[in-house]
Amino acid sequence: MKLKVRVIEARNLPAMDLNGLSDPYVRLHLGRYKFRTKVVKKSLNPCWDEEFNFKVDDLSEELSVSVLDEDKYFSDDFLGQVKVPVSQVLESDNMTLGPAWFALQPKSKKSKSRECGDIRLTISLSQNNNFSGELRTMPQSYHDDREVQIEKTTDVPRDSVSLSSDVSARSSTSLEGVGSTPATEENLNSTSLLERLVQIFVGKNGEDSFISSRDLNLSEIPVEPVISEQKSDEFSSHSTFDEAIKSMESRDDGGEMPGNLPGGVLLDQSFVVSPSDLNSLLFSDSSKFWRSLAEVQGTTELQEGPWQFENSGERLKRVVTYLKAASKLVKAVRAMEEQMYLKANGKEYAVLVVVSTPDVPYGSYFRTELLFCIMPGPELPSEDLSSRLVISWRMNFLQSTMMKSMIENGARQGLKDNYAEFADLLSKNVKMVDPKDLLSGKEQILASLQVEEESDWKLAVRYFGNFTVVITILLVVYVSVHILLANPSTIQGLEFVGLDLPDSIGEIIVCGILVLQGKRVLDMIACFLQARVQRGSDHGVKAQGDGWLLTVALIEGTSLAAVDSTGFSDPYVVFSCNGKTKTSSIKFQILDPQWNEIFEFDAMDDPPSTMNVEVFDFDGPFDEAKSLGHAEVNFVKSNLSDLADVWIPLQGKLAQACQSKLHLRVFLNNTRGTEIVKDYLTKVEKEVGKKINVRSPQTNSTFQKLFGLPPEEFLINDFTCHLKRKMPMQGRLFLSPRIIGFYANLFGNKTKFFFLWEDIEDIQVIPPSLASVGSPSLMIILRRGRGMDAKHGAKKMDEEGRLKFHFQSFVSFQVANRTIMALWKAKSLSPEQKVQIVEEESDAKILQTEDSGSFLEIEDSMTEVFSSVIPIQTNSVMELFGGGDLENKVMTKVGCVDYSLSSTQQKSPLSDQSGWVVEEVMTLEGVPLGEYFNLQLRYQVEDFASRLKCNVQVFLGIAWLKSTTHQKRIRKNIVSNLSKRLKEMFSLIEKELASGK
Repeated sequence: MKLKVRVIEARNLPAMDLNGLSDPYVRLHLGRYKFRTKVVKKSLNPCWDEEFNFKVDDLSEELSVSVLDEDKYFSDDFLGQVKVPVSQVLESDNMTLGPAWFALQPKSKKSKSRECGDIRLTISLSQNNNFSGELRTMPQSYHDDREVQIEKTTDVPRDSVSLSSDVSARSSTSLEGVGSTPATEENLNSTSLLERLVQIFVGKNGEDSFISSRDLNLSEIPVEPVISEQKSDEFSSHSTFDEAIKSMESRDDGGEMPGNLPGGVLLDQSFVVSPSDLNSLLFSDSSKFWRSLAEVQGTTELQEGPWQFENSGERLKRVVTYLKAASKLVKAVRAMEEQMYLKANGKEYAVLVVVSTPDVPYGSYFRTELLFCIMPGPELPSEDLSSRLVISWRMNFLQSTMMKSMIENGARQGLKDNYAEFADLLSKNVKMVDPKDLLSGKEQILASLQVEEESDWKLAVRYFGNFTVVITILLVVYVSVHILLANPSTIQGLEFVGLDLPDSIGEIIVCGILVLQGKRVLDMIACFLQARVQRGSDHGVKAQGDGWLLTVALIEGTSLAAVDSTGFSDPYVVFSCNGKTKTSSIKFQILDPQWNEIFEFDAMDDPPSTMNVEVFDFDGPFDEAKSLGHAEVNFVKSNLSDLADVWIPLQGKLAQACQSKLHLRVFLNNTRGTEIVKDYLTKVEKEVGKKINVRSPQTNSTFQKLFGLPPEEFLINDFTCHLKRKMPMQGRLFLSPRIIGFYANLFGNKTKFFFLWEDIEDIQVIPPSLASVGSPSLMIILRRGRGMDAKHGAKKMDEEGRLKFHFQSFVSFQVANRTIMALWKAKSLSPEQKVQIVEEESDAKILQTEDSGSFLEIEDSMTEVFSSVIPIQTNSVMELFGGGDLENKVMTKVGCVDYSLSSTQQKSPLSDQSGWVVEEVMTLEGVPLGEYFNLQLRYQVEDFASRLKCNVQVFLGIAWLKSTTHQKRIRKNIVSNLSKRLKEMFSLIEKELASGK
C-alpha cells in the first residue's frame, strides 16, 4: 500500500531567533523512509504545500511528522511533532484524514504546557504500490524542492543519501521499463536480470546503491497503470511548443504571479518586445539563445530535452543538461536544469529553473533555484509592446551543513557574473527600454488624455433626473393647479388678511412635506452650482519653479462606494503632497467615473516621499464630504517606471468592501539634474556646520540596493552606532533626503529597516549613562501607526501605539545629532513653520549683532575642537571668563605662568536664554610665525537636560594675516595643542568647583 502525505502549512510556531521568527521545515519518517520539506525563511506561519509518498510495509507503523527550525551554526531546534498511526488512516472514511489541523506536541513530557502550534496535513492510503513514483516525488507548489531527500534507516550509509538527478532518472526509467514488459511468468521470475540492471544503472555494490535489489519485489510493480500514466503525461512529439503554451493558457485560473525568490534579484529590465515573443526567445525549442549564451560562457555538451506535460497535463517541464566551463576555483562540472512553467496566460509567464550540480563540493547538499517572470512592461511613446523580465534566485539546502554561508556567497557571485553576460547577450537580441524614452514620452502620453466635456444641460438632466426632484415638481404642479381651481377661503379662527393658517391636521402635514421637499431641491441646486464652480479648477495649471516636479494624471475610478439614496455617488479626488493639495472636478451620479485630468505641483526643493490620495462624495457647500476611500503613493518604495501607469486600490471600510480602485499616471523628475544634489547638501551643511561630501555613484547604488530604494535617492551621511534592544546590535545608520535606515550583519544574521522622516513625531536626546558607555543617545519616536515595516527594529511600542527606536554609541554624537535634526526639520515641518523658524533665526542674529557687535570674521568656517558635558551649572563655568581667582588658578595650573588677560573677549546670551556664547580673538606673541595669524575662539556653554549639568562646545577659526607655506602644519599643531589644553582646563574647573563646595 502507498501512504500519501501532503504537508500544507503550519501556524503559531514558537519563535527561535532574536527577531521573534523561525526558519521552519518539516521532517517526515515512516518505516525505512525519511523525507523533508523546503525551509521557509523568517516565518511563524509557513506554507509548504508539498506532497510525499511512502510505501507501507506494516500497518502497525506510525507516521512521525516533526517541525524543526534550521540553524546555520548549530543543530536544528525542535519545534514540535505529531504522530499518526497508519491504522488510524485505514479506519477513517475513504482511508483519508484531512485536510485537518493537528496540534504539535513537545518532545519531552515535561514540556506539555508549552504551546508548539499546529500543522495542517492531508493523509491518505491507496492500493497503488508503484514505488518508483516515490523516487520521483514532485511537490505541487512552484517553490518546492525538486529533489526530495530520502534516507533509509537501515543498510544505507549517510553519504549515499543524495544522488544526482540523472542517476535517479536512469534508475526510475529502468524500473518503468521492466514494468512495461508483458506480465508473463517468465518475466516475473527473471529476478537475476533485474538485479543486474539495477547494479548497472544505480551502483555495483548493493550496499551503496539507492535501491538495492532486495528492496524490490517484482510482484508489486504494476504493469498496465504505468503504461497508461506514461501515455497521459507524455508530451506528444507531433505537438509544438506554441501548442503546449496555448494549452496552458486555456487552463490558466487567473491567479497572481509568484513573488520573487528570497535570494535576490539578478535581473530586472524592460525590453521592447511583447511578453509572448520574449518567452519564445528564451524557452522555445527552436530558440538558439541558450546555445549562443553557452558559446559566450564556454559551456559545452548542451542538450535541451523536449517539453513534456506532467501530473495529468498540469505542468509543462523539460530537462537541460550541459558541462559548465572550468573556473579559477572549480573544475568543469556537469549540471542539470529542470525548467517548469508555473504560469502562462498569454501576457504573463513564470518559469522555475532548478539547477543540480552534484559534482561540485557539497553538490548533493543543495539545489539552486531561479525564477523567470515575464510580464507586460511600461507603455512606450511609440506604442510598441514592451515586456519586463525579472530573474530572482535562492539556494535550497536539502541537508544542513556548516559550509552554507560559503556556498551561498560563491553561488551569488557566480550567478551575478553569469547573468551579467546573459543580460548583455539578451540586449543584443532585443532592444532594451531606455528610461529617458519614458520621460521624454511623458508629454505625449499626457497629451493623449482628453477631458470629456459635457454640456451643463446634460449634467443637469443627469443630476436632477431622480425621484426626489420629479416628485417635488409634481407636487408643485399639483398644488399650483389646486390654487387656481379653489375658491378663496373665508377668514376664520385666528386668521387675518394676509395670514392663511392650515385648517386641519392634514393641511399641516401637506405643508410640512412641501417645505421639506423644497429644501432638498434647493440644497441640490446649491450643490450643483458649487460643483460647477469647482469643476476642474486645478486642471491645466502649469507648475512653477525649478526642482522636483510632480505631475499626476487622474484617469478613472472603478467600483466606488454608493452613499447617496439614489444608489450612486458624486465623487471627486484630492491629492496632497508636501503640504500642497490639488482637487479634481466632481462627477455626478456615477460609480465608475472618467476624469482624464492632469495636475502639476509646483517644483519642490526636496524630493517628495509620499503623496496622499483621497476620494470624497460631494454633498454640497455646507455639509461635510464623506470619504469613499484613501491611498498613499510611496515614491521611496516604488520605481517611477511602475507609477507611469498604475491602478491603486483604495483603503477604508467602504472602499475595501467594494474593491474600489483609481487609475493614475504619476511622473516625478527634477529639472536641475545633478545640481539638485549639490544644492541639497549645501543647505544641509549650513545646518550641520560641517562639510558633507557628495558620494560616488557606486556608493549610492550600493545604498539603493541595500534598502531597495529608487535610483533618484542618494546617500547624505552614515554613522556607526548601536541599536538598543534587549541585546545592543552594532551597525550603521544611513541618512538620505527621504529616509533614515539601519543595517547590521551579526554573524550572518542581517537586520535592516528604514522609515520616512515624515513618520517621526519627536526626537529626544537621552543623557549619557553607564549603559550608553558615557555618551548621549537618541530616542526617535514615530507617529502612531507609521513605520510598521520597521517594527522589528524598534525598542518598544508605547501605550499610544508609537514605535520607539533607540540609537547610541555614536563615534561623533554632536555631528550625528545635528545632521539628523536638520534633515528631520527639513521634512517634517510645514512650510509656515519653516518660514517662522527662518524669521526667528534671522531676527536673533540681527539682535545679537546689534547688541553685542560680533567681531568674529570667520565664524562660518570654524571647526569644533572640544565638546563635553560637565556636571557643573552654567553660571559656575562662566566664572572662567570673569577674570577672577578661578581663571587665574586654572590658567596657572595648565602652564600659563604670570597669566594675564591679553586677548579680546565678548560675552552674550544665547537666543533661547539657555546659556552663553563667549567670543575671543587671541594673538600669540613669542611663537614662530605668530605675526602671520590670530586665533578666533567661540565658547558655547548651555544648559543640558537638567540645570545641574552644562554642555560646553569650543570652536576654532584661524584668521591668516599673511600668506605662508606652513599653514597646514601650523593649523595641525594649534588644533592638537588647543584640544589637549581645553580638556585639561575644564577638568581642572570641575575639580576646583567641586573642592570649593
